[in-house]
Amino acid sequence: MSRRGQFITFEGTEGVGKSTQLGNAAKTLETLGVDFIVTREPGGTPMAEAIRELLLAPREEPVNDTTELLLMFAARAQHLHTRILPALEQGQWVLCDRFTDATFAYQGGGRGVPQERIALLENLVQGEVRPDHVILLDAPVETGMTRARHRGDLDRFEQEAVSFFQRIRDTYLARAATAPARYTVVDAAAPLEQVSARISELMCKFYSDLL
Repeated sequence: MSRRGQFITFEGTEGVGKSTQLGNAAKTLETLGVDFIVTREPGGTPMAEAIRELLLAPREEPVNDTTELLLMFAARAQHLHTRILPALEQGQWVLCDRFTDATFAYQGGGRGVPQERIALLENLVQGEVRPDHVILLDAPVETGMTRARHRGDLDRFEQEAVSFFQRIRDTYLARAATAPARYTVVDAAAPLEQVSARISELMCKFYSDLL
């Protein structure tokens, strides 16, 4: 197997079951004997989690799109260089709840920030680092938002209009279509057992591909 760990991200709009499937993927890797960490964005380190709180808290003060974008990448820089890269270099796999695809989808698709501006920051913060595999959990926006509302109070992003999340979903799917070898789209509206089986199957495939 490769000495460097695999970097696998889970993407999708609200309510598609990322947390559930991250847990499922972790259990599968445990059965395979793979050393791994589970983390999230924005967040993943104490400093990045503090930035997450700033980003998600509902507030009366309007948040400028550039402010939001820079905070996302500030959290990402801290997370990447203090947690993700050290884990990968030690041979650990990294399972991450969202990464830069989410910024292209939420800030790019949702907010309308130019893609070139996001790409500029992506290169500045990450250099050539990209996820080895991106699992896109996809479901109709209405399905995801219904699930999200059942979780409790909505954060600043979850309070956005349906059209915001439709633009996000469209951006995710467009990105996945450009690199089918790296992105795997999973039907998150399917029965839970079916989705879980697919995620486990993918983990086993990523593992066997390295043997």
